[in-house]
Amino acid sequence: MDVTLVLRSTRVITPEGTRAASVAVAGEKIAAVLPYDAEPPAGARLEDVGDHVVLPGLVDTHVHVNDPGRTHWEGFWTATRAAAAGGITTLIDMPLNSLPPTTTVENLRIKQEVARPKAHMDVGFWGGALPDNVKDLRPLHDAGVFGFKCFLSPSGVEEFPQLDQEQLAASLAEIAGFGGLMIVHAEDPHHLAAAPQKSSPKYADFLASRPRDAENTAIENLINQARRLNARVHVLHLSSSDALPMIAAARREGVRITVESCPHFLTLTAEEIPDGATEFKCCPPIREAGNQDALWEGLADGTIDCIVSDHSPSTADLKTPDFATAWGGISSLQLGLPAIWTEARRRGHTLEDVARWMSTAPAELAGLNRKGAIEPGRDADFAVLAPDETFTVDPAELHHRNQVTAYAGKTLHGVVKSTWLRGVRIADNGTLAEPTGRLLERNK
Repeated sequence: MDVTLVLRSTRVITPEGTRAASVAVAGEKIAAVLPYDAEPPAGARLEDVGDHVVLPGLVDTHVHVNDPGRTHWEGFWTATRAAAAGGITTLIDMPLNSLPPTTTVENLRIKQEVARPKAHMDVGFWGGALPDNVKDLRPLHDAGVFGFKCFLSPSGVEEFPQLDQEQLAASLAEIAGFGGLMIVHAEDPHHLAAAPQKSSPKYADFLASRPRDAENTAIENLINQARRLNARVHVLHLSSSDALPMIAAARREGVRITVESCPHFLTLTAEEIPDGATEFKCCPPIREAGNQDALWEGLADGTIDCIVSDHSPSTADLKTPDFATAWGGISSLQLGLPAIWTEARRRGHTLEDVARWMSTAPAELAGLNRKGAIEPGRDADFAVLAPDETFTVDPAELHHRNQVTAYAGKTLHGVVKSTWLRGVRIADNGTLAEPTGRLLERNK
């Protein structure tokens, strides 16, 4: 195909490193990564972004869009606009908190029809594993979901019940039989039940109600099940750094386990959360600064594979001042890249690291082989970032449907100048184009 666009920068992040380059786009694909001063092919439009950094479009594999059914919490229109403004070009939607949940092929089709006209970026879907839907797992896999989410403790919504260890084994065995992936909210219900639970505006009381042991035990049990069944599993939103050594050891044994963490665990600390500030509530919880340091060490040594948002919004009225009753979830689709870059640069990491954690690794997790890197043959998905520019988070400027954020008032490094999806600019200094996203299916 003829080259239609050349995106030029002194800093393009490629699998071989960061270099000055001109990225040639033919149709929707990257045709070539050319020398910086290469003459654009005849008829191609040149977009020179100067010294701004061109990253591969971010891939967020952990997003609760809540559409249909709880669209007043978010929705595909607002979620994908916020994501595009934040440099994300692909997201995979969680099977809850929409109504219906994505636990049957029929329910998947309902969600796809809702998403299709509203998606500003490419969108895929996780299926859900429930106590009573083992029979639905293979049909969902065949219908194109990227894997299956389960909870080992209460999910917070009654239509998505947790799995006990016997039910987990049954679902894992079925999924392993067709080579699928199980992604797991790993908190042990027995440890949670034994922890002190009380109504309180104090963050310390909430933190005590979600102890690290709950995560550690659940992950240990998951490793044992994955080892026994030779199943592929992924730990969602790791918050307890205590679990890192056992995860690393399991991998050395050949257990097929991957791990993610989230911007809030890597940039926010328990010590800074005021009483009553339930915009910081999530499950598992934001933990202490020392724990955060260890999570960054886990990123640096590769034990933690990727960083994704776990964007879990709600209406403002559900964020009551009581940590026991407030909705647990943090909205960060639009802010994840600058939040992580602000902390990463402080700790001596590079934008190449950030691109690996937030684009390449999530794409590999989901098997999105056309996403996640700037190299020939991949989709022409880019995020253009001014890494040294700063801004102060103003909730009113967010595209999320409900502008509740734990990052309000924080000054962050990294301004997303533009976002490109398959060679088309979908966000330009915060201004969004009309939806051009597509629905993705596994291995298609």
